[in-house]
Amino acid sequence: MQPFTPWAWRESFLDAARGNEESDAGRGGSPHADMVGYWVEATDGQIGSVDRASYDVGEALLVVDTGPWIFGRRVLLPAGTVAYADHDARTLFVDRTKEQVKNSPRYDEADFDTAGFRQRVGDYYARTYTASPDDEQERA
Repeated sequence: MQPFTPWAWRESFLDAARGNEESDAGRGGSPHADMVGYWVEATDGQIGSVDRASYDVGEALLVVDTGPWIFGRRVLLPAGTVAYADHDARTLFVDRTKEQVKNSPRYDEADFDTAGFRQRVGDYYARTYTASPDDEQERA
């Protein structure tokens, strides 16, 4: 299993995005589409939509508004949890269950940008990491 790097986009995600650059002028040739408004799917169903996204190297993340699913709570998802994207459907797929996302450290606008909170979130998702089927095929 490859090590989990919470705050960086997976190479497989970036490679797939780069493969679409030529045919996708609307994204300006960037491997990162503007993902605000994209739906987010866990392995067992929809969890919400992207409210905020950061593409900063080593600090990439998504803030997801869960709507009524978790009483309107927002969650912070490190970029490393995103397994792949369907840009045509404006949907991101994360390799965690809804329960794992629900049990993540509580998002707070006041401290989500602090090193301590990011460390707690990164540690939490590192403990829940499992390789995706695509990762297994890449190693074979």
